[in-house]
Order: sequence, then structure tokens, then C-alpha cells
Amino acid sequence: MLLCVDVGNTQIVVGVYDQSVKAGKDSGGASGGLMGHFRIATRNDYSSDEMALLLSQMLEMRSLSASNGLDGAVVSSTNPAVGATVVEAIRRWFDLDPLVVSGDLDLGVEVRYERPGDVGPDRLADTVAFLDLYEPPGIVVDFGTATTFDAIGSDGAYLGGAIAPGVLVSVDALFSRAAALSRIDMTAPTHAIGNSTVEAIRSGVLLGFAAMVDGMCARFEAEIGPSKVVGTGGLCSLITPSSVRVKTHEPWLTLYGLRLVYEYTR
Repeated sequence: MLLCVDVGNTQIVVGVYDQSVKAGKDSGGASGGLMGHFRIATRNDYSSDEMALLLSQMLEMRSLSASNGLDGAVVSSTNPAVGATVVEAIRRWFDLDPLVVSGDLDLGVEVRYERPGDVGPDRLADTVAFLDLYEPPGIVVDFGTATTFDAIGSDGAYLGGAIAPGVLVSVDALFSRAAALSRIDMTAPTHAIGNSTVEAIRSGVLLGFAAMVDGMCARFEAEIGPSKVVGTGGLCSLITPSSVRVKTHEPWLTLYGLRLVYEYTR
């Protein structure tokens, strides 16, 4: 079994793959062989022992004992401190030497970023997974702490992308700075023109972000041509129902990309 860990700034997403089960375009997609998955809130003050305990308990709850069959691990992290803690926990308690994904690895993808090492490892994993599942050119929109857009050329090269504030980051900023506004549940608005403060906020956030995503995808396609657009990330299901461009939602794109990177490099 392969332990895949994607450390973000808001959440740590963990998945366990049975590598004997085929995955990919013709074999279950990104979820092929995915035996279990869970999320842990990202905290900078966890020790490696505490992180190992959390991982072990969550694995046990899904009948995936860390001591019974884990034979590999791969980690991507956009939070260096927490990523280092996760790596140490896996090395010390699971007796595994995890592969740490970075732009300096040979992933079989040409990276046309000015400094390839600056590309987030989760974005590289998304690209590797996209190329296995779909035909380029493509655009991957990842809805996380930041909303990232990644462009994949018709030749399969990673071209670059865009980074925008994430949905929750923007909402938190709005409510923390606008004293007259109260936090609300983010459910889909029935109209773009809200006839109450609650509906106006829902429209501005959900439809506004969807419009931003659609607009950015249109600008990308003006440069690389008509593209397959795939959405992923923890907040994807909140925004994409209102999007006209993002028609494919692949929640395990990053985890699957980590599996592919591990299999390619090991």
C-alpha cells in the first residue's frame, strides 16, 4: 500500500492506494485503487509524534493499519514546516523513507516555468495526473487556500498559471473587515441579484468566484486554445456548480498525481 500525503496550508489530505489495482483513464480514474482517504486540519504546532499518532488513528479507523502493508509513502507540501513534520513522522514511526515531491524531480513533464523549483508540488502532481487521465491542452483549477490555475500545453508541457486568493481566505477577509456583515452558510443563490444581505453575499462570493474562474479559463484558452478544464480541491464542489467552464470535478486528482509521481520515480 502507498501512503499519499498532500500538505496544504488549510488541510492535510491523506490517501492510501493499493498499487496492485490499476487506475487511470480506463481503470477507475483517479480513485482506482484508492482504499481510503481523510483530512486533517493543518497546524504548525504539531510535533512529529503527534502527527504520527493522528495519521495512525485515522488509518486504523479506516481499517488501514500503518503496520500492516504500508510499503511506500509520498509527500507534497506547500507548508514547509508542517511538511517537514509529516516527513519526520513517517520516517520515525512508519519506518518508511517518503518521496518528497518538488520541481527539481524528473517527473517526465517539461516545466516551462522561469524557475521550475518554484512550482508548487501539488500543482505538479495535478499536471501529472491530468496528463494520465485526459488529452492536453488542459487547465486545472485547484480550489484550496489559494485558487490556482495551471495550464498544460498541447505537447504536454507545464506552461505556468495563475494564483488567486482562495474562497475562504476572501470570505474571512470580508467578514473580519466589514463590521456590519455576519458570517452565513454558503449555499447556492437562486439569483445573481440578491434581495437581502445574505443573498447578496452568497451571490458575490459563489457566483463572483465562478465568474472569475470562467473568465480566467477564457483568458487561458485565448492563449493555448480550447482546453479540457478540470476542477479539484476541497472547495471545488462549492463553486463549480455555478461555473460554465469547469465541467469535470476530480476530487482525488492531486492524490492520484502523487501516486503516479511515486511510481514514475521509484
